[in-house]
Amino acid sequence: MRVVICGGGVIGACTAYFLRRRGIDVTVVERTEVAAAASGKAGGFLALDWCAGTPLDALARRSFALHARLPDEIADDWGYRRMSAYSGFIAPNADARRDAPAALDWVSNGVTIAHRLGTTETTGIVHPRKFTSAMMNAALAQGAELRAGRITGIVRDADGTARGVEIDGRTLEADAVVVAMGPWSLLAAQWMSLPAVYGQRSPSIVYDTGTDVPADALFLEYDENGGAVSIEVFPRADGSTHITAFSDVAPLPLDPAAVTPDRDAIDRLQAISERLSGAFRADRIIARQACFRPVTQDGLPLIGKVSGSEGLYVATGHNVWGILNAPATGEAMAQLIADGAADIDLAPFDPARLQPLDPSLLTAR
Repeated sequence: MRVVICGGGVIGACTAYFLRRRGIDVTVVERTEVAAAASGKAGGFLALDWCAGTPLDALARRSFALHARLPDEIADDWGYRRMSAYSGFIAPNADARRDAPAALDWVSNGVTIAHRLGTTETTGIVHPRKFTSAMMNAALAQGAELRAGRITGIVRDADGTARGVEIDGRTLEADAVVVAMGPWSLLAAQWMSLPAVYGQRSPSIVYDTGTDVPADALFLEYDENGGAVSIEVFPRADGSTHITAFSDVAPLPLDPAAVTPDRDAIDRLQAISERLSGAFRADRIIARQACFRPVTQDGLPLIGKVSGSEGLYVATGHNVWGILNAPATGEAMAQLIADGAADIDLAPFDPARLQPLDPSLLTAR
């Protein structure tokens, strides 16, 4: 059996890894580079039970366990570590009284810590680009192939069964095709029946903070001109700290390499970061960036078979939980393709639950 995976992000990489562990031939097709989009620019935060009470709960719990296990299986370092997580707010007055645990004495006086949201038993982090690259490299080491190119179509038999993909107009044969292109998966609606996948842009700044910022994630509220802004702070094991806020909707460029942040959003985020702590100085900035998170109409990912198209599968739309849920998604996709069913119930993520996108609504690209 030969499987082609469209997309070299974290979902495609994890799917390739688990397919190769089953001995299935895999080719990953990526037009830009591995982890070119959100898989390389996300926060990398992991949580065991933050999806409790939702259809994502079983997927998140399985993925959290896989994140803990994978460092023992793959000889690479992607900065996996457990961490605590706190909520709080940044006061308008920078000299306001600070109320924080001793471990958070690095934050400014104007920051109040309200609650502990997670402990080292329930929350953690990875470096998303390094994790995605490690999973892809592990798949390649087991015999997978990574091919550069742009998917331009799906090849099918007369009865609609998938027989491969077109890469820049040339055919690559396969027995199964997995679409895992993040928000760019919407382009596949030209070739198959898929619901809409939207891109929500998230700007972020990455600082080189060394050992100045301990392993505690922060989820803070800030009052900006009478409106609440949510700030997320993710210190990583490599000494970098990722800070993000201000999601917006913007046109999705054809090439992930062309994604740029809104300059005003970056300036606002930098100003808030500097108020948060002296550790976030302008001379420590490593990257000012943005990525498009894949979002569906109901907020749940698309994971499973594509209706009316034998041999076609989709795995996208994970929104803010793409890095967390990638391992369990990859494992489930491998089980679905090889065995016809997954251990995790994928019914809540069935693409058929949503109305397919009308291909005529796609503008020429």
